[in-house]
Amino acid sequence: MSERHALLVLGGGPAGLAAARAYRAAGGAGAVAIVTDEHRMPYRRPPLTKELLRGEIEEAELPIEAEGWLSAHDVRLVSGRAVALDPDAATVTLSGGRELAYARCLLATGAEPRRLPIPGADDPAVRVLRTVDHLRELNARLRPGDPVTVIGSGFLGCEIAASLRVRGHPVTVVSDEPLPNANRLGEAAATELAGWLEADGVELRMGRAVDVIERDGEQLTVRAGAERVTAELVMMACGVAPRVELAQAAGLALVDGAVAVDAAMRSSNPRVLAAGDACLAEHATVGRRLRVEHWGDALIHGEIAGKTAAGVAAAWDGVPGFWSTIGTRTLKYAAWGDGYDANRLERVGADGGFVVRYGLGGELAGVLCHQADAEYDRGSAAIGRRTPWPA
Repeated sequence: MSERHALLVLGGGPAGLAAARAYRAAGGAGAVAIVTDEHRMPYRRPPLTKELLRGEIEEAELPIEAEGWLSAHDVRLVSGRAVALDPDAATVTLSGGRELAYARCLLATGAEPRRLPIPGADDPAVRVLRTVDHLRELNARLRPGDPVTVIGSGFLGCEIAASLRVRGHPVTVVSDEPLPNANRLGEAAATELAGWLEADGVELRMGRAVDVIERDGEQLTVRAGAERVTAELVMMACGVAPRVELAQAAGLALVDGAVAVDAAMRSSNPRVLAAGDACLAEHATVGRRLRVEHWGDALIHGEIAGKTAAGVAAAWDGVPGFWSTIGTRTLKYAAWGDGYDANRLERVGADGGFVVRYGLGGELAGVLCHQADAEYDRGSAAIGRRTPWPA
């Protein structure tokens, strides 16, 4: 017989925990369970590429809630991996054959790191960094002073490169972008990031797509056109893909490879919700679906889903945003996240601070700040008000 749950959460990340918290806070009754294949309390992932990678904090500091929170709020943590979702029967099957039934199910399955479809990408010394276990394996392999090649120059690639330099590793970043994060942030901001990385001793090999990763004894050579970069270990930071296998097999509507949901996190099936990296959610303010992969927005998505499951009206209407720490420097970014057609950088203060404002379709669409917290707060609020561009 299936175990029955008022709310069954698939995924032990921030969205899943936030949903369980919000469901109980909204007065949601009945059994609640979070199914996770990591076999630990939901934890903060941002420190994996920053403070934890640099050795500044311990793993014990990562959990979002202490284990006692579960019993205090009558929430179970189920260790296992969901392998099938049957929306008609309202059941989920775990890998060992265990079946769980639900009144409401939340897909908070997150995303999977992408590996480039090139020869050598699956070599054991080519690592990704998404979970605590990934970091443990990385630390087990890295010897003091080992050179590392980082493939990818988005936020995660920059964070990993800078953190490894703090640990004393020679680091080379190889990317097909002309400058770090140029595709997302534009040339002006990317030039600032390149200067930071180079000042920290990171070598940049930009504008070159990686063709192959070749092993020679204990070393790996990354070939990108005429470039050859050799190191003991390669970190691949090439973005993530939503984990939607369950949703796809269950026949839920997908858009752009993610579970399509409305602003209340409801999928095409009325009893199934989705939140966080696995979904493409309608935004109540701008009236279109936005793709975000931010820690803070996963928490917000989860909170909205938990309220919806409890029968409380809720909608995603805030401006998405996050912080990124690259070495000792912090960026704050708020934006709708689906592009821009104009941008402008302004210097702030005397210590290298700046603000980049982004416009799209005649409206302020984003703001990126360094050492300009007040400008970040004002800019985020202005984005939410649909302020005309130029702002």
